[in-house]
Formats: sequence, C-alpha cells, structure tokens
Amino acid sequence: MATEDPTPRNDSLMKNLMGYIDTRIDLVRLEVQQKVKSIFVDVAQGATLAILGLLFVVFLSIFAGLALNAALDSPYWGFGIVAGFYLLLLIIFVVGVGKKLYQGLADKVLTDTIYKSDKRQ
Repeated sequence: MATEDPTPRNDSLMKNLMGYIDTRIDLVRLEVQQKVKSIFVDVAQGATLAILGLLFVVFLSIFAGLALNAALDSPYWGFGIVAGFYLLLLIIFVVGVGKKLYQGLADKVLTDTIYKSDKRQ
C-alpha cells in the first residue's frame, strides 16, 4: 500500500483558507469605507441644509420684525412680537412635545440600518 503525504493537500487547503480570510477582510474594509463615506455625505448635506435653513429663518424673522415695526409705526414692537412668537414655540416644544416623538422618529430613521445592506444572509 502506498500512502500519500497529506502535507501538500493541507498546504493547499490552508492557502485557500487564508485567501478566503484575506478576501473577507478586504470586503469588510470596503463595506466600512463605503458606510463611512455615505455617513459623511449625509452629515455634510444635513449640515449645509441646516445652516441654509437657519439663515432663512433668521432673515425671515428680521424681515417680519421690520414689517411689523413699519405696520405698527414703532421701532421695537415688531421685533418683540417675533420674539414672543419664538418664545411661544419654545414653550410648546418644552411642555407639549415629549421625548417619545423624537424616540419614534429615531426608531423610524435608524431601523435596520446596520444590517440593511448585508447581502450575505
């Protein structure tokens, strides 16, 4: 009986296994890089929209204050009315809107974000 040396087959199997592990590591790295890039784009876009929205609200508020000043023939009542409006909004949000609204929004936005793009399953 001739017995074959199992070493070449084991070496080939180990090479294939190591190649598979290296490929999986590279795939995970690429997926992480893609996720980070996607998050960066979303954050940059959100920050830009937030800044532009804030500027719009500030200038609209100044415009409304000046328009009310002209309508009321007063140098300050228009700005007082606009400030009172924002104070009223603040009170409504502090008293009326609980954390449950924001928790529900976070649940909707973040549902299955980790495993959503996992194609291996």
